[in-house]
Amino acid sequence: MAMRLDQLRPAPGAKKAPKRVGRGPGSGHGKTSGRGQKGQKARSGGGTRPGFEGGQMPLYRRVPKRGFVPRDRRVYAVVNLRSLGAFTAGSVVDPDRLVEAGLIKKSERGLVKLLGEGEVAGSLTVKVHAISEAARQKVVSAGGTVEVLPG
Repeated sequence: MAMRLDQLRPAPGAKKAPKRVGRGPGSGHGKTSGRGQKGQKARSGGGTRPGFEGGQMPLYRRVPKRGFVPRDRRVYAVVNLRSLGAFTAGSVVDPDRLVEAGLIKKSERGLVKLLGEGEVAGSLTVKVHAISEAARQKVVSAGGTVEVLPG
């Protein structure tokens, strides 16, 4: 006979009852409720905030802060024209084809920029999110077309 959902039970010993503190001396966790005697950690709301180092200058304030990271930074996967030699003339070059050719990683497929280092062999239809002016001129002069994708 098959087991039903209402017959499922946790393994013996897998479920442990919570520690009930402050329930009298017979419980073993009465009076101070396992907090010891006096001190900061015995108080209501006691303890220190994350990163507190006992009054020593904390690490996040000791380490120098440098630079500025803009909130809307756009990170492009960069491809040069010389890398497009793997594509035959007349083919379409877009982020998916670049991943298949191994020129960019799958995780980098978000935004792609084409730079003008190297030469392009044949006429290609290039679909990227950004392209340098030098790369655009080389693709067009080789008989290809450039389409800038939104993004």
